[in-house]
Amino acid sequence: MSTLHKIALTFIKSIGPVTAKNLLAYCGSAENIFSASRKQLLQIPGIGEKTIEAIRGTNALTRARQELDFIEKHGIEVLFFSDEKYPKRLKNCIDSPILLYAKGTVDFNQQRIISVVGTRNATSYGKNLCKELCEVLAPYNVLIVSGLAYGIDVTTHKECLANHIPTVGVLGHGLDRMYPKIHKTVAQKMVLNGGLLTEFPILTNPDRPNFPQRNRIIAGIADATVVVEASIKGGALITAEIANSYNKDVYAFPGRTNDVFSEGCNFLIKTNRAGLINNANDLIYYLGWDAEIKVKQNMPQTTLQLNLTPNEQRVIDALKNGQLSIDELSLQLNIQQSKLAIVILTLEMQGIIVSLPGKIYKLA
Repeated sequence: MSTLHKIALTFIKSIGPVTAKNLLAYCGSAENIFSASRKQLLQIPGIGEKTIEAIRGTNALTRARQELDFIEKHGIEVLFFSDEKYPKRLKNCIDSPILLYAKGTVDFNQQRIISVVGTRNATSYGKNLCKELCEVLAPYNVLIVSGLAYGIDVTTHKECLANHIPTVGVLGHGLDRMYPKIHKTVAQKMVLNGGLLTEFPILTNPDRPNFPQRNRIIAGIADATVVVEASIKGGALITAEIANSYNKDVYAFPGRTNDVFSEGCNFLIKTNRAGLINNANDLIYYLGWDAEIKVKQNMPQTTLQLNLTPNEQRVIDALKNGQLSIDELSLQLNIQQSKLAIVILTLEMQGIIVSLPGKIYKLA
């Protein structure tokens, strides 16, 4: 597919990501969508006269040429939904953008990616949490994504830069501008170790509705979303809710009950929308990243020294063949889940097995 037609597809009014993917599935390419006859388009499920009118009567190709000129001049990369470099985690989300504009050096499909979000009115407590989080995560070869907004977002980006962690800012506008302007210097540094990402073309203003829309990228591109500080209303809770809808892990730092900017975090934890983390090591543990640091070189010898019960040894033997869920372990070992949960907890506390998202377990 030509880059021009890929871009043009995003300029057809009334066609969003879901409809665009449907059109691509039936037509085979962006070019074919623009050249298809009315009869061919009507045969596609969900495509009616209004959509056909939008495709055939659009100036999308003219607008796309303007966009193409800009990205070629400024070294911007176009990531189309079917491209190998398109973020695979995001691709699995039903409403993921059909096309992204990226600037920088980052691999959006590296092994570990987390998103960090929070209030624009960050307190010293929240800023210190960002600092500690980045310092501890630095050795783990992680990419950290945020929104380059005031407060927690930009603090996270700055701490990433200080700790040489690649970091990506997801924008609510095109790459021809920077909002807020004060973050331009930070953004320039991020391009050298990380990057900037947006679904919005040039000439797009940082209008209020764009930011909840961009939040789905922040939620979808990562393995987990971490909420540092958040009030009960705001973008951070929207991002957390989207992440939950994508079946992504969400974690939050708790705060005092009378702190306005911890109210959102406490609410997420209270309503089981986020797991509670007290520090970065809790996050590493929940995501199973500590397994690489605490590798057990000789499991048979270790298990002997620990004087395991028969059921504990059976769980270990089962996990030697790979990770299993608690349901699979219960079925395979013929142990009631209530009894099995106690066995698993004991093995976790001894550092022999590691809990992964979704009640899945593996040997440490």
